[in-house]
Amino acid sequence: MPLTGFDLSILDGRRIGFAMTGSFCTFSQIFPQIRRLCELGAQVQPILSFNAYQLDTRFYTSGEVRSQLKTICGKEIWHTLQEVEPIGPKKMLDLLIVAPCTGNTLGKLSSGIIDTPVTMAVKSHLRNSRPVLLAVSTNDGLNTSARSIGELMVRRNIYFVPFEQDDPDGKPASLVARMNLIVESAAAALKGTQLPPLCG
Repeated sequence: MPLTGFDLSILDGRRIGFAMTGSFCTFSQIFPQIRRLCELGAQVQPILSFNAYQLDTRFYTSGEVRSQLKTICGKEIWHTLQEVEPIGPKKMLDLLIVAPCTGNTLGKLSSGIIDTPVTMAVKSHLRNSRPVLLAVSTNDGLNTSARSIGELMVRRNIYFVPFEQDDPDGKPASLVARMNLIVESAAAALKGTQLPPLCG
């Protein structure tokens, strides 16, 4: 459940980029959090990775994903490098959220690989020393992606939604953020703080 008694007024009027990458199984948890942000007065700009924008899966068709985001946010989706590159130069956002953030995206961000709309958005936004919030969702969080998570944890202006093992027996290396804490984590990041506990 979302945290009770947590001051979310800082979100009102804030320009928030919400970037989604291809952990499609978490999308049903993500859409309600975007709606919460909008209800709290945030101006939410949807951003999709190449895969999230164009792939049909057993969870959603690409058309369903795009339709939901347009309905919730009331904005056209940014899904190309050209659309997101001006985020930094034009200081377009106060906060950028990447949720879900896959192991692939974590690896690229930690290594400085900028070849998708989401990684480009993060790079462009960080040039202004403004906060980026990552919501991890990866089956190799305690394996290959552990190094990427560790490297990103110590970087300035990078924050994480608290995360945990989602299936210790069936998928012992898998980590998933507590998606229901995205909104509270966003408010904390705007204040320059990491919402505890980082890993539950």
